[in-house]
Amino acid sequence: MPWKETDPMNERVKFIAAHLERETSFSELCDRFGISRKTGYKWVERYEEKGLVSLGDQSRAPLTHPHAVPDEVTRLILDVREKHPNWGPKKLLVVLERKNPRIILPAPSTVGQILKRNGFIKKRRRRVYSAPNGSDLREYSAPNSIWCADFKGHFPVGGKRCNPLTISDGFSRYLIRCEALRRPLSDYVKPVFESAFREYGLPEAIRTDNGAPFSTLAPGGLSRLSIWWIKLGIRPERIMPGRPDQNGRHERMHRTLKAEAANPPRSSFNAQQKAFDRFLKEYNEVRPHEALAQQTPASAYQKSNRPYPKRLPGIHYPSHFEVRKTYPNGVISFAHTQWITSSVLKNELVGLEEVDNDRWKVYFGPVALGILDVRLAKERRDRQFGALVRIDGEVTNKKRRKPYRM
Repeated sequence: MPWKETDPMNERVKFIAAHLERETSFSELCDRFGISRKTGYKWVERYEEKGLVSLGDQSRAPLTHPHAVPDEVTRLILDVREKHPNWGPKKLLVVLERKNPRIILPAPSTVGQILKRNGFIKKRRRRVYSAPNGSDLREYSAPNSIWCADFKGHFPVGGKRCNPLTISDGFSRYLIRCEALRRPLSDYVKPVFESAFREYGLPEAIRTDNGAPFSTLAPGGLSRLSIWWIKLGIRPERIMPGRPDQNGRHERMHRTLKAEAANPPRSSFNAQQKAFDRFLKEYNEVRPHEALAQQTPASAYQKSNRPYPKRLPGIHYPSHFEVRKTYPNGVISFAHTQWITSSVLKNELVGLEEVDNDRWKVYFGPVALGILDVRLAKERRDRQFGALVRIDGEVTNKKRRKPYRM
């Protein structure tokens, strides 16, 4: 029988002591202790080499690792990681393979272990995200089908607030603009978009959140900026309130932007913009993107075939629409009544489509503003002079005559 399970170390010591006394043959001694001659010789050799200490249980791990990563490959991995401290194993391997095509590289999981052993990976706090739901947002079908735009939260630069405006192509993840703005206002934002349109052409749509200057409380959420887009033939898309995941590709880019170009902030706006410019070039042309099969955004992007026009086009509506031009105060005249739209629509053309008897749906370009109910206005006008009718049918009474609200 083999060594007693209760105390194998004690049995091995007794075996060696009996062997040293040489009272019986080695074969008989092994039979007495219930072990094979091969096992007996193994313990005798260990005892002669290292003494009684060697009789204890030893690790069965192999002394050599034929698949171990060579030191020079490990050094290359760590060197690239030092240059790109926010890149993961897959991106590091893509860059290493490009520069060293003849070197056998380890698996991404092995690279992760190397980075962890060398202190390059810190444990992240796990975040819980809500599942996306269906909406009217369209798919990223091709380059320039949808551009994404947003402000990456402000932070102090040189004692003042820096508001980074970012624009990217949703399909290719190509970062079109990353501009350090002093204020998130339309007058600051419009020149950035105009520059992007001149360089890359016009997208079919631009997706944003519901904040200024992309949206306001006006009907249809229109703003001066979105009105300009519509006149250029660009469809504004806005995600649902509290659902940044609906613009998730752009939000994910913001996390990388913060880590590599804004943390810590630079000492001045000029220095901060230079950091943004370096990040934009590396993000587009060097950094592999997993969703693009480890290709760069620049390899997947191409400019739009819709050039920025020299003159701003007008708004056109189908032939069955009634078209009205708003006054400088945003009022239109229709059905012998004046209706208030919004001051952001001053001197613009709106279209009205009849949906049923004396009820008209009002549009600015493709954006529906609300329902204009002529019957309700007539009833209130006949009953009391000067009633204000809002777009949703709500009525408030005033003593003096004012335009009706849609």
